[in-house]
Amino acid sequence: MIDYDPYSLLGISRNANSEDVKRAHRRLSQRLHPDVNPNNPGAVEQFQDITNARDLLLDDKYRRQFDEEATRRQATDSYFTLRVTPSRRVLSPLPEEQILYLLAEIFAAPQTADGQKQETHLNLTLVLDHSNSMGGKSGRMERVKFAAQRLIKDLSVNDIISVVAFNDRASVIIPATPAQDKIRLAARVDLIRPAGGTEIYQGLLAGVAQNKEYLSPRMVNHIILLTDGNTYGDQDQCLQLAKDASAMGIGISAMGLGHDWNDEFLDKLAASTGGSSSFINSADAVARFFNEHVKSLVNSFAERMYISVAPDPDVKLEMAFQLSPTPQPLLIDGGRIPLASLQPTRPISVLLQFQMPANMTGGFRTVARLVAAGDILRNSHQGYRAVSDMSLEVNENLPREDTPNSIIDALGKLTLYRLQERAKDALDKGNVAEATRRLENLATRLLEMGENNLAEQTRSEAQYIARTRTLSDAGRKTIKYQTRALVASTNILDVALSAMLKSPDEKS
Repeated sequence: MIDYDPYSLLGISRNANSEDVKRAHRRLSQRLHPDVNPNNPGAVEQFQDITNARDLLLDDKYRRQFDEEATRRQATDSYFTLRVTPSRRVLSPLPEEQILYLLAEIFAAPQTADGQKQETHLNLTLVLDHSNSMGGKSGRMERVKFAAQRLIKDLSVNDIISVVAFNDRASVIIPATPAQDKIRLAARVDLIRPAGGTEIYQGLLAGVAQNKEYLSPRMVNHIILLTDGNTYGDQDQCLQLAKDASAMGIGISAMGLGHDWNDEFLDKLAASTGGSSSFINSADAVARFFNEHVKSLVNSFAERMYISVAPDPDVKLEMAFQLSPTPQPLLIDGGRIPLASLQPTRPISVLLQFQMPANMTGGFRTVARLVAAGDILRNSHQGYRAVSDMSLEVNENLPREDTPNSIIDALGKLTLYRLQERAKDALDKGNVAEATRRLENLATRLLEMGENNLAEQTRSEAQYIARTRTLSDAGRKTIKYQTRALVASTNILDVALSAMLKSPDEKS
């Protein structure tokens, strides 16, 4: 059975005849064909999808088989929906490029026949740094071991657990096994001792190998990497391994402990698989981070989620940011943008920023075609896709149009995070005054929100920049990850929107 609905991909009804199928394929090919849109990986992937859909529907035998199977599944299968909201539905044909935002939201809509809650099982691998920096007076290793043991205790006997410890080489502490004899498994973790340097690739390679032992489309296959240091010389290997793991259906989440690790690297590592990256300031908080992360995995409705974005040839996708369930910048350099797991009661929400061309012709035009896809764990046939083809009007006589509240909310939530990002960008370009101004502006907004401690940290960091012309590792990570966490807050809209209105340059 194929893992897509060919009718939905082509945008036609189930009563469509052969000519309707060919016509729909030709219409979409004018935007998605590699000869027309060669530099857009999303378009290239979607062109292959619509071609496969056309071929299936033009084959009477396979079309009949698909229709019969789809009818049988209709009564029991669950699904998800894709809703796309534009910042404007009418644009003016300006002589310069302009920005358009799309808010893509994926909602779980389970249709359980028995009303029972779906039980989700984990295939979980912990990859733990045990280099020298984890020991000594820091006591980090002991707290991490306690957190791992507590996690094992809370697993179901049907879950799979494996543990890898790494420094400049990797050791498999617990080979992949059902979490049944928990006392014995916890005792194995206690054997880990700090020693050596830090080579993340060695640990990650062993972790992927262990996770593959029980790799299953019926499980949440996930690796949690924890490190407190920089890895040297193997970052490209790690990123390629993460992409390979994602292709197999394995997600990777990365947790940085302390301040001496590369946050940009861990962000990319996690984003390439749909995982999340987190900053843990204190080893005492590791157990809480493990517990919260595993709870979100257990609550998964659909796994291996991604969104494919195919802008029209004259439209450029500039930015993608996942707002929920976990705030995370997304990578847009491939045909598929990996996303977090979809939970039953919380949507995946992604804000997309597009550059629209100058001198657009009046009338209605398409902007981008979006396909959300993933595996719904409870379905007998898991693969599911939802399609949205976004278009708008170009008109010199703009009607009165208010920006949708959902877009205002999304932009408002991102404002604070982007302020600190732009402060770092300004400093990287040698503009100390601009970096200081942006951080002081951020501190003011945080005070207005009642985030007094973070505001004070931000103001101190601005003063540190003025003295040293650089950011401190501790201050930068604290501000970056705490303002990112505020994206998930429901209380920041009024203050963040006020910041946008007071400082228009922060929106660009």
